[in-house]
Amino acid sequence: MVRRILVVLCLAVMMLLIGCGELSQNKAGFVKLFNGRDLTGWETSGNAKWFVENGNLVGTQGANNAPGDLFTTNTYDDFLVTLTYRAEWPCNSGLWFRYQSPQKAYQADILEYKNPVAYSGTLYCPGKMFLAINEDKSIIDREGWNTIKVRAEGDHLQVWINGHQVADVHDDTTDSGKIGFQIHPGDQFGPMKIVVRELLLKPL
Repeated sequence: MVRRILVVLCLAVMMLLIGCGELSQNKAGFVKLFNGRDLTGWETSGNAKWFVENGNLVGTQGANNAPGDLFTTNTYDDFLVTLTYRAEWPCNSGLWFRYQSPQKAYQADILEYKNPVAYSGTLYCPGKMFLAINEDKSIIDREGWNTIKVRAEGDHLQVWINGHQVADVHDDTTDSGKIGFQIHPGDQFGPMKIVVRELLLKPL
C-alpha cells in the first residue's frame, strides 16, 4: 500500500512539473514558426529549393543557380523574432521581415559584402540599401550556429547577432508583413546553403 501511494505521489509530482513547464513556455509568449517536420505555414516564391532535413529547414539555389524565397503564410506587425541558423559559404541570404513586396520589406542579412563592408546582421531595406551595417566579422561564427534577434515595434527596428546589437534605427517603409528567407541568384553563390534550426516569434 505504501509503495502504491509513493508511485501515485511521484506521478502527481511529474504531472505538476510538466504542467509548470508548459505554463512557463506559454507565459513566455513565443511561438514556433518552423515546426521541425515540414513546411506547414510556409509558401515558396521563385525556384530555390526548400526542404526539411534532420529537423532543420534548408534552402539552396535551384537548377541553373535559380533564386527564390520562402515566406510565412501569416503576416506580423510588432514582434520579437529569434532565428538560430548556420550558413555554408559563399552565402547571400537573410531573414525577411515585414515583407509586403520585393520593394517593401526589411531583411536581417546573412552575407559578406565588400562595398561597403558589411557582415551578417546588417539591416537591409530595398531602395534604401543598408539602414545599419555590421562591420565586425569577429562576432560571426562562419562554421557553426548563430542567433539573430529582430525586434520590430512601430517604426523602431533593432537587430542583434550572437548577443551583439548591430542595428537600432527608425524607419517607416513597412509596418507589417510576412517573415521569410532569401536565396540569392548567381553562380558565385552556387555552394550556398542556409540551415535553420529554430525560428521563434513573440508578438508585441
